[in-house]
Amino acid sequence: MICQDIIQVLEKLSPKPYALGFDNVGLLVGDSHKEIKKIFVALDADEKTVDEAVAAGVDMLVTHHPMIFNAIKSVNEENGLGRKILKLAGNHICLYAMHTNFDVMGSMSDLAAKRLGLAKASVLESTADDGEGIGRIGEISAVKTLEDLADLVCKKFKLDEVIVYGDLKARVERIGIIPGSGKSMMDAAVEQGVDALVTGDFGHHEGLDAIEAGINVIDASHAGIERIFIPFMGEYLKEQLPEKIEIIEKDLQETVPGKFYHSK
Repeated sequence: MICQDIIQVLEKLSPKPYALGFDNVGLLVGDSHKEIKKIFVALDADEKTVDEAVAAGVDMLVTHHPMIFNAIKSVNEENGLGRKILKLAGNHICLYAMHTNFDVMGSMSDLAAKRLGLAKASVLESTADDGEGIGRIGEISAVKTLEDLADLVCKKFKLDEVIVYGDLKARVERIGIIPGSGKSMMDAAVEQGVDALVTGDFGHHEGLDAIEAGINVIDASHAGIERIFIPFMGEYLKEQLPEKIEIIEKDLQETVPGKFYHSK
């Protein structure tokens, strides 16, 4: 299959129009007509991952996060982004990113909600005309307190630690989850009456603001939840593509840090 055929399979799952306006998704590096025999799936196209892709002799790298966000004035070896572009292009590796379009449709939000066990999950904030959007909200019968929820997050997403903003003994019923960074969606969480929000990239001051707004927060790190993209996308591609195309998945253990709260 050529790269464009693979892209059609990816966009059947997560169409590009569902991406948010700030995003940069799609084929970021490479030739859409290149023959694809080996695909590497990762969360990020960091330099180590690009080196791994080169060493593995892959034809295509599929990531969640876009390697290129802003305009580029030059491509050379003097900075990390330039080096990565040169390595990918020099080794004829196509790079495809599916970011907020996968968050909305695909979907990262549904995957995370299902893994956490949210019952009757609904969209936290709609971003599309058909009502699809970022994040999910629901209830978990086994969770009574914020401490229960923190333990559950650690177990379900295989994390040693998370950061907790709030009283561990606080009662929580209505729970929201936003994979990745959710601090920009606090207003939506307040409006939806969320008791506890599971997300990433919360800072000290944002955590205090959340508590004052009546919302407890569990920060599982940006990658702590989103790394579920890797096994899901690996399995999806194996199901959708011919067996002769080899799928390699990035090692999950390399992706996630955590702090402060220790799982029981």
